[in-house]
Amino acid sequence: MFADTAIITIMSGSGGDGCVSFRRELYVPAGGPDGGDGGNGGDVIFTVDESLYTLNDYRHRRKFAAKNGQPGSKKRCHGADGDDCILKVPAGTVIREANTRKIIVDMSHDRKRYVVLKGGHGGKGNQHYATPTMQAPKYAQPGQPSRQLEVILELKSIADVGLIGFPNVGKSTFLSRVTNAKPKIANYHFTTLNPNLGVAYLDGADGFVIADIPGLIEGASDGTGLGHEFLKHIERTRLLVHIVDAASTEGRDPINDIYAINRELFDYDDSLSKKPQIIAANKVDCFYGDEEETVVTLLKEEFEPKGIKVFPISAVSGKGVRELLYYIKSELDKMGKDPLVYEQEYFPEEEIVYTNEPYTVSYDEENEMYVVEGPRIERMLGYTNLDSEKGFEFFQKFLKENGILDELEALGIEDGDTVKMYGFQFDYYK
Repeated sequence: MFADTAIITIMSGSGGDGCVSFRRELYVPAGGPDGGDGGNGGDVIFTVDESLYTLNDYRHRRKFAAKNGQPGSKKRCHGADGDDCILKVPAGTVIREANTRKIIVDMSHDRKRYVVLKGGHGGKGNQHYATPTMQAPKYAQPGQPSRQLEVILELKSIADVGLIGFPNVGKSTFLSRVTNAKPKIANYHFTTLNPNLGVAYLDGADGFVIADIPGLIEGASDGTGLGHEFLKHIERTRLLVHIVDAASTEGRDPINDIYAINRELFDYDDSLSKKPQIIAANKVDCFYGDEEETVVTLLKEEFEPKGIKVFPISAVSGKGVRELLYYIKSELDKMGKDPLVYEQEYFPEEEIVYTNEPYTVSYDEENEMYVVEGPRIERMLGYTNLDSEKGFEFFQKFLKENGILDELEALGIEDGDTVKMYGFQFDYYK
């Protein structure tokens, strides 16, 4: 069974609690605090596995969780970090937040690995809270909680060329002739139940990837037949080859068929109907006498004035196939190779609710730095990837919108002064 959509629940690991402990050794009556830090919770990471072509691994198992960080212990021992949860998906998988359907990440082209949910930071042990006035702190920082998210995995095939057309017009036969793909072929409707991919190799030219898109019939954009399930696989293609039964072996009108399929593309997503198309008038080996010339002439008169080139071919005998492939290659070369990559719309770290959580802004005269701390700050830092440009932009936006920058300026902060937020230190520049 081919699976190109799945809904799963993912959960990051919680951070381990910091430890409250005091050094107790012979001849050291007041050794001071020595509680270790808790380990960080594991992240939920998606990676591309080039050997995968479906989302079958997610059909029967729906919940995936990273491991929790271990608590710290005495003698300044750090708790072990929780293991990450690494989920492998095929190239071209788009990950969406389930409620809003907004895109979190598009696992295609250069994107091979992405952290979707960060684990909670481990809590600090009481060794960090000793001060000249409190030399035996009995407080340690708790680990940050885990986070849970329901996501939709949606596979959109990565191919240069998409084969479209009604069932039984010869798409699978064409694909098997020009590529190394081995689709099932038979003389009945809906033989192809999976999008099949193959690479067409040409003498003296680079190859290109072709996808056979199954299930297209009238009403496909509304979910009739299997079309609604597979139309998404056309979205990344740069060019469409519209295969029609020019010989009308089943009594169909090839011109009407072309318009019918194009209406389905428009109804599903009007951008699909605007993709460059080439018409492959297939099954010319079934013509008698001058029938081929008559039908092909009618197709050319109807579509070539619209900029759609028509090629008479036989996927069975190979007639006209070579000329079609080299024309496809020339058109692809004109388009360039800018891939279609979906932009991120949903940022998990920005969805955390910080309302009604306290924080403090103060100046530490002894260490000559400004200190910002509290649950709201702790949660923000725990779930924000400051190493990424987007994460750092969110960090700056958070400081501004929560009034923290205003409070620092009210305390007299100047450019170059140090700001401490738990385990992080920053130089302030306005």
